[in-house]
Formats: sequence, structure tokens, C-alpha cells
Amino acid sequence: MTLKVSGLVRRHAGNPEPTLKGLSFDLPQGTLTALLGRSGAGKSTLLRCVMGLESFEAGTVEIDGVVVQGTAEVSAARRAEQLHAARARLGLVFQSFELFPHLTALENCTLAPVRVKGLSQPSARERATALLCQLGLEARLEAYPAQLSGGQRQRVAIARALAMEPRVLLYDEPTSALDPSMKHEVLQALQRVDATGVTQVVVTHDLALARAVEHVCVLDHGVVIEAGKPAEVLEAPVHEATRALLKDWR
Repeated sequence: MTLKVSGLVRRHAGNPEPTLKGLSFDLPQGTLTALLGRSGAGKSTLLRCVMGLESFEAGTVEIDGVVVQGTAEVSAARRAEQLHAARARLGLVFQSFELFPHLTALENCTLAPVRVKGLSQPSARERATALLCQLGLEARLEAYPAQLSGGQRQRVAIARALAMEPRVLLYDEPTSALDPSMKHEVLQALQRVDATGVTQVVVTHDLALARAVEHVCVLDHGVVIEAGKPAEVLEAPVHEATRALLKDWR
């Protein structure tokens, strides 16, 4: 499994109930998965815990063979080593793109590979160009973020994350700020990335996107209550909370 989450427990100060209550799931390599659930179900917290932006007290996150343990289960020094190794295998695409406005699309995608991975500038440009072209942006390599549509900016953000060669790519509501035509652009980009074998996990409230992925997990009150193919989960949900969620979204 490329991404495996086991028994994840996350508590927030001032909240008597854990946000994540022993949450578990595993995803094979290359799977495109949508995480669904109401606001407060734990989706964004799960994403931040997997990425290492938030700590968790118990359980494990395994990324491409690298295991990160909860803070109550391992020393701080050892956990820091685990996080460093895991982050090298992860990429994150933010909801608000977070592109550098003073850099072109190509420059946005070459900065981290050069400064973080030590790639030469020519090699980084070659890889970034290939990724941007793969995502349909061959005519926009030298454009600045302000000159791009929302869908194009999101595709640049995806290319930038892919330039670091992650094994798992995480998305936080990638289509929430986009109109329908731009949402379609991003969905096409996800499907193109899917063909490369990178495991993708998308937190979303977009049912059209959820129907187009390969696997769906529904979260409720900090646990996965239902998982499977979209045709099964979205058309014939078993859990009452899933049925209520889909009724509200439709």
C-alpha cells in the first residue's frame, strides 16, 4: 500500500471529543480517492496529519513504506526523523493555489526542485516543462499567476507539487473556488496525474468530482463510515449518515 492510515487519534485542546477517533484506511499505489464528509467530520484534520502539519497522539501513517507514529508512542527526535522521511514522499496542493505571484508558471515549478532537492536548473526546467505540458499548459509556461485563469493556476500548483516527485499527492478542496468549466479542467488534470501512478487523495464537497474518481471514503465524526467505488457509495450508500450527507449535497 502506498498510503495506509491505522488507528489515527487526534485531539484538539478544549474539545472533549477527539477529532479523529481511531480512523483507518489504506490505498493501493496509483489510486485516485475522494474524501467526503460534512464540515467538522475530520477531513482537513486527516489531511494535515498525513502531511505532518498537525501532530496526532496515537496510530500510524505509512507512506510508501515509511511509518510515522503518534506523539504518545515514540520519542520527539525519532518522530522528527520519521516526518522528514515521509514528507519527501508527499506533495500538497492548497485550495488557494499559493503560487508565487512574481514567478512565471515555469519558475514556480522549478524553485523547490533546485533549492530543496539540489537539481540543476536545466534539469529542473526540463522536468517542469514536461509536467506543465502534460497538464495542457504548454502555451502558458512564461505566464505569471495573475495572467492565468483559476483552473490554470490550479494546474500549475499540481505541476509544482509533481515536480518534487511525490509518491502521494494530497489536495485540499481543489475545485471549491472554481466555476464549472474550470472544475472540469482540474478534474482532467487529476485524471492525467492518475495515469502516472501517483496516489492522489482529494478532500472535496464536489459530487461531480467524487463520481469521477476510483475510490471514495466517507468520514463522519472522526472515522471512516463507508468506502468503496463511487458507483456503490454514492448511488447505494449503506450508512444513514452517508445517505443524509448526499441528500443535503444534491
